[in-house]
Amino acid sequence: MLKKLAWCVVLVFMVSQNGLAQLPDFTEMVKTNGVAVVNISTTQKAKPETPEGAQKETPMPEGLPPEMEELFKHFFNNPDGGGNGGDNGDAQSLGSGFVIDKSGYVLTNHHVVKDADEIIVKFSDRRELLAKLIGSDARTDVALLKVEAADLPVVSIGDPSKLQVGEWVLAIGSPFGFEQSVTAGIVSAKGRSLPGGNYVPFIQTDVAINPGNSGGPLFNMDGKVVGINSQIYSRTGGFMGLSFAIPMDVVMNVVEQIKTNGKAAHGWLGVQIQDVTRELAESFGMKKPQGALVSKVIPDSPAEKAQLQIGDIITEFNGQSIEKSGDLPPMVGMTPIKDKATLKIIRQGDEKTINFNIGLLPEQVDKLAGSKTEKAKSTNRLGLSVTDLTAEERQLTQVSKGGVLVQNIAKGAAKSAGVQLGDVILRIDNQLVHDVAGFEKIVKSLPVGKSVAALIQRRGNPAFLALKIDK
Repeated sequence: MLKKLAWCVVLVFMVSQNGLAQLPDFTEMVKTNGVAVVNISTTQKAKPETPEGAQKETPMPEGLPPEMEELFKHFFNNPDGGGNGGDNGDAQSLGSGFVIDKSGYVLTNHHVVKDADEIIVKFSDRRELLAKLIGSDARTDVALLKVEAADLPVVSIGDPSKLQVGEWVLAIGSPFGFEQSVTAGIVSAKGRSLPGGNYVPFIQTDVAINPGNSGGPLFNMDGKVVGINSQIYSRTGGFMGLSFAIPMDVVMNVVEQIKTNGKAAHGWLGVQIQDVTRELAESFGMKKPQGALVSKVIPDSPAEKAQLQIGDIITEFNGQSIEKSGDLPPMVGMTPIKDKATLKIIRQGDEKTINFNIGLLPEQVDKLAGSKTEKAKSTNRLGLSVTDLTAEERQLTQVSKGGVLVQNIAKGAAKSAGVQLGDVILRIDNQLVHDVAGFEKIVKSLPVGKSVAALIQRRGNPAFLALKIDK
């Protein structure tokens, strides 16, 4: 017994020693690249209507569900992130960046320099230079700056497509204003889709990132920049083990467009999409959940011209598989405007191929609206009370015709599926809902024990839900 125990101790020691021997040494990488990493400070002049000393709140990403509002945080303007009020009430904040060209081009995040009246770039040798904003892109959160200098130290740009999950990566930045801070970790996942970042397939890492790191570089083990640290997942505003970086292929695509055209243009299909859940896959007769389910086709969009339909499931874009809905927007967004593209879809169980020309993403997006309620009629099979929509309710819910408004929800299939008060039910089981009478007729004919897809409109956004009547 003692002999076996001794061998176990030796084995653990050997594994431990081998593990330590394999840990990476970042010292040379930091010496080589740290000089090209900069601190970004900005000043925004106080507006007359802003109360003195008031804290400016960082806006949350567009489309963030209420339950997620406290989880996704940008670093910039965080109360603990090094930002403070100047002597004259001006707003001041800190971020990070890095030099990509000897002539003075510097990269950082859009949200770091957004609305800034003055941008100062501070180098590791203590030089401070005034920077000019060459261009900025809110959708990818990338900003390109220029300082008047020559022979600056620069970073090398790497290929994020070659990154592997589990690979070591390193960040250099200014968390909480502590300049030239170095943290390391591994790649946790690739191609992450986040709220407000539909055109970016984020690199997820466990590198310690905090307010002030925003805009700084993420290096691979070859000492090349593979991403810009941009967001964290947090319940407190500080690091909790999940950080996200914008891949450099996305970044450099935006940089070249800014240099050439002064701004970035993004490809556009013109649909609203959602993931296919297991229940929705069953309702559409699919063997497994896959693809991007079309819940809305934007009028006068490339999708409408290509005759895409609500309920189509996009499974491929230009030969690339779409496993989840978040895969599609970055693929479309990085495709040049007016290029020909091909979609593979599933429509009512049949596979089809659709060709279309990539459009230019419009500047404005639809705004959400709520709805109001009044006298309702009910149906027992789903546990819903619904009414026809008034003219005012149609304007508020952005439903021009058809549909019924949910007024009350009892225990049943609809509540289990996630139907909420104020939802407008547009379709059930691929049948249009024109009014309350039509709704009740459709519901009476629904099968028992089988999932059927229901299309609803919620605060201006369409979505499919899977309804299943148990008895």
